[in-house]
Amino acid sequence: MKMSLVVEGFRSDLMAVGELGDDAVAEAAERIGAVIGRSASARIMDLLAEAADDVSAALPEGRVELRLVGDDVAFAYVSEPQPAPDVDAELSARITLRLSETLKRKVEAAAGTAGVSVNGWILRLLERGTPVDTRPGRGRSRLHGYGTT
Repeated sequence: MKMSLVVEGFRSDLMAVGELGDDAVAEAAERIGAVIGRSASARIMDLLAEAADDVSAALPEGRVELRLVGDDVAFAYVSEPQPAPDVDAELSARITLRLSETLKRKVEAAAGTAGVSVNGWILRLLERGTPVDTRPGRGRSRLHGYGTT
């Protein structure tokens, strides 16, 4: 999608509203349109990045990237197969987790769909969602992908 077309759509909608009033309203609409034009792209990118992050979190593997090339914005699926758990790794730590029956059924269904045990499914999600670098501010970022101008 062309980002400039979306931003220009906002500006033209605002100009149409400004035409409903007198000259002062039209001038105010023009000023507001200038401000909106500068910030709308960043707000839209924030929204799209959050949507890509939410979709990525729901995927069993891989992620959705938001890509910006010039004025074009697009989503792309990037396959990231989960590494097979280390067979020699000692899985001795335990966590007791209390779930509602509804959530338990959803987890069991998702694990069944993925063809793994509930424990394996939860481990996969935890490994995927836990940043490798545990220093503050060094986790997964919201934006993934690349951009060129």
